[in-house]
Amino acid sequence: MVRPTCALRCVYCGQVAEAAEHEQVMSFAVEPDGLIRLSWGRGVRITGELARTAMARVDEINGETGHPLLVSMAGTAELTREARMVFGRRCSATRIALVGRSAVDRVIANFALGVTHVPVPTRFFTSEPAAVVWLRKPG
Repeated sequence: MVRPTCALRCVYCGQVAEAAEHEQVMSFAVEPDGLIRLSWGRGVRITGELARTAMARVDEINGETGHPLLVSMAGTAELTREARMVFGRRCSATRIALVGRSAVDRVIANFALGVTHVPVPTRFFTSEPAAVVWLRKPG
């Protein structure tokens, strides 16, 4: 698993710490075919700062090539307006699948997708396997 290497302010305690010490905020993994998995911790309030950190890490992992991004957002508490604006900017992800489980996850995703123009194909799923199939689909 690839871990973020920058400092983050913990949404739980407010302390600034290395992200590896606060894995509950976000974590990354990369599949052999390049698919990037971003998992947000349960109860996380995704701020603009966290969104910028996540997107910078996706760009760092991708380097010069683009790969699909699977975002596990199950149990995310909130997506701030500033975070929605950050996620509306172009990054190196070629497609983005948002995966959640609850009605709240769906509301957060639909609100974000409805009020923010996303620069790449982006969909919400309740099934991770279905999301992975869609992400790996050619074209």
